[in-house]
Order: sequence, then structure tokens, then C-alpha cells
Amino acid sequence: MNIALNEMMETIRMVQIENLDIRTVTMGISLRDCADSDFEKMNKRVYEKITTYAKDLKETAEKASKEFGIPIINKRISITPIAEILGNATREEAVQLAKTLDEAAKTLGVDFIGGYSALVHKGISKGDQTLLDALPEALSVTERVCASISVGTTRAGINMDAVRQMGVIMKDAAERTKDQNGLACAKLVVFCNPVEDNPFMAGAFHGAGEGEAVVSVGVSGPGVVLNALKSYPNADLGEVADIIKKTAFKITRAGELVGREVAKRLNVPFGIMDLSLAPTNALNDSVAEILEEIGLERVGTHGTIAALALMNDAVKKGGAMASSYVGGLSGAFIPVSEDNGMIRGIEDNALTLSKLEAMTCVCSVGLDMIALTGDVSASTLSAIIADEAAIGMINKKTTAVRVIPVPGRNEGEMVEFGGLLGRAPVMGVNPFSSEKMIRRGGRIPAPLQSLIN
Repeated sequence: MNIALNEMMETIRMVQIENLDIRTVTMGISLRDCADSDFEKMNKRVYEKITTYAKDLKETAEKASKEFGIPIINKRISITPIAEILGNATREEAVQLAKTLDEAAKTLGVDFIGGYSALVHKGISKGDQTLLDALPEALSVTERVCASISVGTTRAGINMDAVRQMGVIMKDAAERTKDQNGLACAKLVVFCNPVEDNPFMAGAFHGAGEGEAVVSVGVSGPGVVLNALKSYPNADLGEVADIIKKTAFKITRAGELVGREVAKRLNVPFGIMDLSLAPTNALNDSVAEILEEIGLERVGTHGTIAALALMNDAVKKGGAMASSYVGGLSGAFIPVSEDNGMIRGIEDNALTLSKLEAMTCVCSVGLDMIALTGDVSASTLSAIIADEAAIGMINKKTTAVRVIPVPGRNEGEMVEFGGLLGRAPVMGVNPFSSEKMIRRGGRIPAPLQSLIN
């Protein structure tokens, strides 16, 4: 990559003034060769392989960050979905394996390890069910382990038996961590159409189509995009799209340069650049504020979906021109707890759960980091998952649900999750029941769009 001097100067400005950072450098590691009928042998192999492959990840990323002057906020690991190697392991052994993953992450000094996962969009194998049974305890006794469950795809439809279980699992996990406002649920994502190369947590896992090890990068720059738009207050919407596209190009170039260098120093292939705009609670580092700069008085009002579609498309176009290896989720995250503008929209009654759901039709990825009232039922949680999965299935895109039923909290209260997870106002849900539908189980058949061969 040939980087011109003016690009370097622009990058320095974006870092110092506009909150540009590389949100994550994530190493994906295949654990398929760790499978063994003897659990103790498998457990040991998993720990040794992760700590061997990623032993220099944190140090290498930090050195590259200092040399290039671009902050790398998180160092993470994604692994083969654990359900695929559990075999005949018991629920207790699955929990023990989660503790092993947590210990490996702590030993390496990485922020999160993702891949305590199962792909059950068409059926539930013995290993899958073992992992599902272990999930609430595993997430409540570990700090850095993240889990994801695939319950639907455009090709397979939606496994409503799995959806029904996930509502119960979420309630259980939240209750087990009620002294932390249900924090276990912040490490659990339920997917439709998950991708194999996502570097972002909590949904990252190392897919079956990936190699032995790979380094992928998630770059973030809402503040950069917001600052660029502020320089053109009277631009028409076509010009707004062009400004965002050019800004995304610059952000992607900077991120891929650092990511490729980290991969080279670790002697593993470079995987993908995830273009997702990921907000934080820092001042002016908000996706919602970008939408408001486009012309909305408050995010959530009429026009929000159109503005979000414009922004998301422009980010993809700019990033695709900058990199030949775009992957992951690549769009715009709208996590409520991690975005001050989203929080403000809810507090001002401009942004509702229904509007957030509608917004997921045009952005990445779904209902993200939303605090719900503690008395929400398991069947309602399952119904929320089903709705979001249906959006993904019909539109052939990735959608997800990461919501937190906060024990003992009521609508309108504010809860703190800490760190990058931020804080969120508790939202209420529709009071009418979906229990009969969820209790039916079975599978929602794949749509006509699946017949593409």
C-alpha cells in the first residue's frame, strides 16, 4: 500500500481531533484439530493452541499502534464454534471449557475471546444442545468469553425450537448476573445469517471456511464522518453521500495499513477489513449524531431510516474502493448503550424499540445493547429474536439480537454496564403475549429468496 504524505497528515488529524481508532485487531484461530473424545486432552489442547498462536498478539498490536500513531482499542481472539468440538462432553465439561477460554484470554491479556458458539439454524446436534444448556452458567462465571448462536439463515429458515430456548437462556443468564445488571447477556448475541469473519464482539467466531489462523481488523470512525459533514452544512443529500464515501475511504486505508502490518509481524494471513462505524460514549463519537447532522432534529424521528440507509451505503462504497478484502459486518452499528445520541433519542421519546427494529432493515446489525425491563418474559424475548431473524432472513442480511433484561429494573431507569459497554435507559416492551406462537416451535420455512441455484 502506497500512502501519500497528505493521507498521513489527514490520519493524524483524524486520530487527534476526531476519535479515529482501530476498534479491534482480532486473531481467528481454528480449534478443529483440538477435538478429542477425552475431555481433559481436548481442554488442554484448546488452551495450548490459543496461547501459542496468540502469544504475541497484544504486544505486536500495541507496538504497531505506537509506531503508526493510531490507537488500537481492543485485542481479541475468535475461535471455532465450540459446539463443533464438544462431542460427548457434559454440560459441566462445557462450562469448564468456557473457564479455560477465559483463562487463556487473561493469560494473553486480550479483551475478549469469541466463539463460545453454536450454529443451530436448521437443527440442534448433541454438542449444540450441550453448549446451549451450559450457556447461562458459562457466561456468568467468566469475564471475557463471548457467545453467539445462529438461529436462522435465508437458506435454512428459522429454527423456532432454538429461538424458544434462547429466550429462556437470556432470562437465566441475566438472573445469574443480577448484581451486575444482567451483564452476562451483554456477551451473548443471537444471529440470523452470521458471517464467518466478523472481528467484532460479542458475535465473533472463526468459521469453517477460514484458515488455520488469520488477523482481521475492525476500524471505527463516527467522529471522523461527523466532523467531515459539519464542514458542509448546506450540502444536498447526494453531496452528503459523497462526503461520507470519501471519508470512509480514508478511514479504511488507515485501518488496513495497520492491520496488514500486524498480520505480517505475527506471520499469519491478513483476513478482512470490517468497515462498521462503531460508536463509543466519547464526545462526538456517535452514529446517531451523524444522522442528526444530516438533518434530523433527533434520531428516531421520521426520516431516520432514510438517513441511515444513505450513510450505510456510502460507508460501504467508500470502504470497498479502499480495500479488496472487505468483510465481517461492514455497515453501521446502532448499539444503544454505546452511543450518546441513541441514549438521548430514547430519553426524549423520539426513539422507540419498534423504530430501532425498523432501522435494522438497512444497517448492521440488529437490536444491540438494549436494556429491557426485568419482568420481560422469556417468550417475549424469543419473539423479539424471531422478528429480528425474519428481517435478516427475508432481506438476505445479517441481523442479530443482543438485549439485556435487567433484573429488578423498570422502564425509564438508567443502568450502567461499564467500559465500552456504556450505559442505557431501560426500555419497555409490548405488553401483549406472543407465548402461543413461540410454544408452537418447529421451523419457519426458508423464503422464496433461498431458491437461487
